[in-house]
Amino acid sequence: MSTASTCETAVPVSPGPSPVHPLRRRLGVPAPLLCVTAMFAVQLGIALSQPLFGTLGVAGATFLRLAAAAVILLALTRPRLRGRSRRDLASAGLLGVVSAGMTLCFAGAVDRLPMGTAATIEFLGPLAVALAFARRASHLVWALLAGGGVALLTLFGSEGGGDGAGLDPVGLGFAFAAAACYAGYILLTDKVGAAFKGFEGLAVSIGVGALVTLPLGIGPAWHGLSGADDPWPLLLAVTGVALLLPVIPYALEMTALRRLPQRVFSVLVSLEPAVSALVGLAVLQQVLGAVQLAGIACVVAASVGATLAGRR
Repeated sequence: MSTASTCETAVPVSPGPSPVHPLRRRLGVPAPLLCVTAMFAVQLGIALSQPLFGTLGVAGATFLRLAAAAVILLALTRPRLRGRSRRDLASAGLLGVVSAGMTLCFAGAVDRLPMGTAATIEFLGPLAVALAFARRASHLVWALLAGGGVALLTLFGSEGGGDGAGLDPVGLGFAFAAAACYAGYILLTDKVGAAFKGFEGLAVSIGVGALVTLPLGIGPAWHGLSGADDPWPLLLAVTGVALLLPVIPYALEMTALRRLPQRVFSVLVSLEPAVSALVGLAVLQQVLGAVQLAGIACVVAASVGATLAGRR
């Protein structure tokens, strides 16, 4: 993976108690649990997308997924753009661009790398945000511990616990590009979540994301759909995956970012390599070695430490 009329911004500026978001009042769901649920949805969505890559191609499957998500969100939210400032519209548009880049590049990475390795390299983006927003020594320690886990999984990231020499260079390039987009996604989701009510900003950004991937994805998507005996099951599969990625996780992450500082959110998502490894093992039978598991343990420990240190 993602907008607020009655909720606080990601980093409160007043010392008083923060207002409680209506979603939390109704559901009582802690923000860290929203993050973890979003991560499982993302990884399950990307794992279930892989069978579609052979028929639709990575770009085609990503475009159709974003297009289906845009139709769903625009129909549900019906965002009003009249009267919006240029800054708000630009933030939503940029969020759409980086969301499209993150989705497309991560799909390209997991098409060539084990999911746990790809997710860990992608975490360099949130790690950079965590370091940028560090204010105390303990914050820097947790971020650096997570970085150590990233290094372990990057250097020993090939399947079977190798030394990383067998990692696909194109896949690595996609993963690092996804990391850069992920950093922008965190920063822009915070801004869009504060500027738009409900999930209107999310709907606008996903619509922009679908348009961004249109030139790359329309050809492979059309080729795959026209070559299928019955394209409707394929379209239904794409729509189902679109709910898992990006509709549900981006909405959950946007809600969480309204209630968490960007630094805490950024290190919280260090759980993503562990979640990705679990989903890769369960769905795709991707087995990780001992060093890779040690790297995952580092980022999980950093996530727990940052969460405890970030509590008010």
